[in-house]
Amino acid sequence: MMNKLVVSNLAHRPVRSAISIVAIAIEVTLILLIVGFSLGMLNDSRSRQAGIGADVIVLPPGSSNLVAVTGAPMPVKIGDLIAKQPHVSVVAPVYIQISTGSGHLQNIYGIDLQSYEGLHPFTYLAGGPFQTPDDVIVDDIYANGNHVKVGQPVNLLNQNFRVAGIVAHGQGARIFLELEKLQELNGGQGKASAFYVKADNPANAETIVQEIKNIPHMDTYGVHSMSEYLSMLTPDNIPMLSTFIRIVIGISVTIGFIVIFQAMYAAVMERTREIGILKSLGASKFYIVNAILRETTVLSIGGIIVGFVISFAARIAIQSRTTLPVDITSGWILRAIGIALVGSLLGAIYPAMKAAQKDPIDALAYE
Repeated sequence: MMNKLVVSNLAHRPVRSAISIVAIAIEVTLILLIVGFSLGMLNDSRSRQAGIGADVIVLPPGSSNLVAVTGAPMPVKIGDLIAKQPHVSVVAPVYIQISTGSGHLQNIYGIDLQSYEGLHPFTYLAGGPFQTPDDVIVDDIYANGNHVKVGQPVNLLNQNFRVAGIVAHGQGARIFLELEKLQELNGGQGKASAFYVKADNPANAETIVQEIKNIPHMDTYGVHSMSEYLSMLTPDNIPMLSTFIRIVIGISVTIGFIVIFQAMYAAVMERTREIGILKSLGASKFYIVNAILRETTVLSIGGIIVGFVISFAARIAIQSRTTLPVDITSGWILRAIGIALVGSLLGAIYPAMKAAQKDPIDALAYE
């Protein structure tokens, strides 16, 4: 009986019900897509750093944990000092540039190809290494997303380059230029953003870290074993990322709360006489509150389902048209469900309590 009453009330006001469902869907979509994008970028960065094949990473003093935003303040000659340490087998300097060309945010690595492949050789899917300074190597995700093939031109940093090779993704960046070329384009001759170091034995990574820190004036540099560095790539260790996620959640909850509050409050005001009839027939305060909260729960479930559909459709569209990762994890799906339900029920509590407090005689006399 209760469920039939709930469904009838929602169906009797289809526009208001639809608006409430859409508002909750927007709430869920905001959480899943924005948080998914943030975590996707972070997880993608972690996996690509792991794929480089280094055992130790050296970053400039005071640099961010995100290697993509370190800048290029280190002299390349520091690599010669690192290479002299007993357990070091390869030192690969990298100049990192963030590009927003074609409306896409991309990391471009300027690399010394010989030392970079000494860390972990590229797997060429088409083409091969650089032939001229104006050549570029891209990974398969970039090539597929931008529909480029070997030999075709691409515009990067306001200059045309030729695609020399396409490699398997997962080795630091999606785009690679020759180190000296990227240094020249940015006025950073002789500079590097990071040094990737390969040990003679991975077990010696911590030993190398201490050896590098013992080099004069290197104690202020960010020297980490790769395992330690990857463990730091979490939302709590990235400046403002966790704050940003909390702000997104706060905005989302506010949207759901306000819309549900307005919808349920207006519904209670419109159904004053109906509530009076129910109370005169013996309906308790709990029954009235239960009916209002059940309506809210049905709206929330409808909004959550619609939000999931929108989120997953948007993720497919984003990943088919760009190289941007969107990670919608089971953990955040559960969080989004909980946040949407709690926010909606909180918004319905006051209208429900107000309905329960109505005097049946006054309600029956209401026109």
